Amino acid sequence: MTESAQSTHEVEIDNSNRSTTPDSDLFNSYVSQHWADRPEETPDLHAAAPFAANRRTALGAQFVGERLVIAAGAMKQRSNDTFYQYRAHSAFAHLTGWGSDSEPGAVLVLDPIESETATHEATLYFRERAGRDSDEFFANPEIGEFWIGARPSLAQVSAALGVRTAPLADFAANDADLTLEHTSLARATSELRLVKDTYELAEMQAAVNATATGFDEILAALPRASAHPRGERIVEGVFNQRARLDGNTVGYETIAASGPHACTLHWIHNNGPVLEGDLLLVDAGVEMDSLYTADITRTIPVSGTFSEVQRRVYDAVLEAADAARAIVRPGIRFGDVHEAAMAVIARKTREWGFLPEDDNTAYYRRYMVHGTSHHLGMDVHDCAQARRDMYLDGKLEAGMVFTIEPGLYFQPDDLTVPVEYRGIGVRIEDDIVVTADGCDNLSEDIPRDADAVEAWVQRLRG
Repeated sequence: MTESAQSTHEVEIDNSNRSTTPDSDLFNSYVSQHWADRPEETPDLHAAAPFAANRRTALGAQFVGERLVIAAGAMKQRSNDTFYQYRAHSAFAHLTGWGSDSEPGAVLVLDPIESETATHEATLYFRERAGRDSDEFFANPEIGEFWIGARPSLAQVSAALGVRTAPLADFAANDADLTLEHTSLARATSELRLVKDTYELAEMQAAVNATATGFDEILAALPRASAHPRGERIVEGVFNQRARLDGNTVGYETIAASGPHACTLHWIHNNGPVLEGDLLLVDAGVEMDSLYTADITRTIPVSGTFSEVQRRVYDAVLEAADAARAIVRPGIRFGDVHEAAMAVIARKTREWGFLPEDDNTAYYRRYMVHGTSHHLGMDVHDCAQARRDMYLDGKLEAGMVFTIEPGLYFQPDDLTVPVEYRGIGVRIEDDIVVTADGCDNLSEDIPRDADAVEAWVQRLRG
């Protein structure tokens, strides 16, 4: 456990050149008095709390006799005395149920105990709110309530999360602790999220539903986007507003890629035009206050109608996505989902005459270099530290959630394809949950096939 993990902020800021607050006993006495009583309300137990308790039990069973320390993390510096919006570490949020309102610098500790019913006792340490008789209340711009608003008490957080709480100052690390920097604990907390419980599945469906609303609003804003030289920023802004209204924020930087920008897999500059006749690829997801996120991609014709070549490419990608989804069921290998999609991509690009005559080399990957699927949850690429035999080579289980997102990307300067294909990029991405006998598409209500997409655009863009 590092010293920084006990801090609420990544760096200590020197405000000596900015502060004009009086510093005298008379002023301090005056500012600490004459405040109305503020009764403390006891919150109800959070819906996530019993699920988080079960997760702690499951984790503790893997580390009997070990003291486990899971830090939320400090606020990260953006520039000088400004910080990025705070988001706790996913493992911390998963094990506490504390989402977007979690306190920077908090630490969850699982202390080993000798008991017939439990292996560990949980304590949540965080820096409690300061009373108005403390100069921190008005003089500390990083944590003072005058600056950042009301903060919870130890009792309130304990009631909401169903876990013992204590002041952060009481936390003491030792050299024998297992922390998230330790490979085995990082791996275990990652693998613990591979199968989602009912609370998690409900949150992920809510995230998808909010994302669907955001996509509708993007289409309604297309005329405005097309009229602006940086129309991709209009698309990004419209979606990000929805994410802040319905959730915590976006789950990752929104990709609003129009025209040839759609061929850049992680295009987040979003500074180009949105032109009639082009395709617009939007890869976006709302993160809920619980920190669960959606991850959806739709590729739409800005004008409302695909050209012949655009539709040919789009239909090939859709066929690949459907082929991958068709095999999803408990017991298959996770990597088989990717291979099912790639079989379609290979066949289509060969039919179009794009590939050299060599069946032993995957030349088609020139046009789709990324994987078809990744687990999804609190992280957009969730469970990333899980062992390969639990992830890529693992068997699917009911409750697993992952994306299916094949694509075809023909770079504007790619001489291996006819000129009419160059600059076309298409990706279709849905969020899938494995069921007892197959799978459900959480995002099935967002139009997917070409005819439905055209009707969707034409209806909403006006």
